[in-house]
Amino acid sequence: MSAKAVPSAADATLRGGFLAAIFLMATSAIGPGFITQTATFTAKLGAAFAFAILASILIDFVVQLNIWRITALTRKNASETANAAIPGAGYLLAVLVMVGGLAFNVGNIAGAGLGLNAMFGLDPKIGGSLSALLAIGVFLSKRAGLLLDRSLIGLGILMIVMTVIVAVTSNPPVGEALRQTIFPDVIDFPTITTIVGGTVGGYITYSGAHRLLDKGLVGEQNLAAVTRASLTGIAVTGVMRFVLFLAILGVVASGVTLDLSSQAANPAAQAFAAALGDWGMRIFGVVLWAAAITSVIGAAYTSVSFLVAFMTMTDRSRNIATVIFITVSLAVFITIGTAPAALLVFVGGFNGLILPIGLTIFTYVGFARSDLMGGHRYNRPLLILSAIVCALTWYMGYRSIGPIFAFLGL
Repeated sequence: MSAKAVPSAADATLRGGFLAAIFLMATSAIGPGFITQTATFTAKLGAAFAFAILASILIDFVVQLNIWRITALTRKNASETANAAIPGAGYLLAVLVMVGGLAFNVGNIAGAGLGLNAMFGLDPKIGGSLSALLAIGVFLSKRAGLLLDRSLIGLGILMIVMTVIVAVTSNPPVGEALRQTIFPDVIDFPTITTIVGGTVGGYITYSGAHRLLDKGLVGEQNLAAVTRASLTGIAVTGVMRFVLFLAILGVVASGVTLDLSSQAANPAAQAFAAALGDWGMRIFGVVLWAAAITSVIGAAYTSVSFLVAFMTMTDRSRNIATVIFITVSLAVFITIGTAPAALLVFVGGFNGLILPIGLTIFTYVGFARSDLMGGHRYNRPLLILSAIVCALTWYMGYRSIGPIFAFLGL
């Protein structure tokens, strides 16, 4: 009788590393902007929003799969890869990602404040400040890496479970949603661009890739596992997006009209309250706070990781820079107050406009710079898909730039 194989500590470490990257990416994507975008577009498009979700997931799979794999092969941070491929491109990418990350983080802190307000009636500025201080505590801890990984995984699971409860309660027209996933009544390019931007745009897709770098899970020997992890990360965000969509669709289909235009508009909160009353608001508070605090951590961690384009950084200096980044985000939040729903939707769209720049650079590396990947000849079918999606994201960005900036009233 053969002895049963016992998983080694190394295997457990590998699994933990990939799980950490998956949840860092997924929880970075699932923030207040993600929730507000989903609620806004569900209210506007109804069941037809299902097609936009499907289209975005397919695009997200290709984008993340290629960026994570190429990052693993180059063993370099995205900005370093970009600079090595096209001199100066890494600086441009770094600046765009950090600006987008800062804008997103102001909304994330605002969302954390609104979440605690919905749960406990706490003033949003006080709640946002306390949440930012909690995130700062994670990076000041001597066990920052372990705290980062465990908090993201636990809070990510909590968000999904809570949203499923509301989706079941709101009794959405699932059959109609499934029909319009394939045969939509309307196709809206700005919507697709915005939710792609909110899922893999800007800093988000690099968050998990850079976490893998930090854990040393790179090289050809880890390529199959990197592929699985990248696809799993998108699957997690796709499931959350669709479940949240169903939760809000059930409310909209019942005849409830959500406020989308006023300065105080919070369509997701209205939908949760309509589905479950006072308990719905408290569940919304839990979901929003968990989404916000994990996104504060993810946005800060990833945005600061792009600073290596400009300077050499140790783990300690990166943690200090991350604390400064969160502090600046908090100062901006306290100055301007709660970010309106329009700003949260706009930032997702802005990240969607940044996306084709980074994807173009990585597609070029895959096709023409095998020297940066240790001589590895990159998978051609994946590169062709990447080139197609790259062209599509440029086209969608061109079609969407006006409507996206219109969210700010510009």
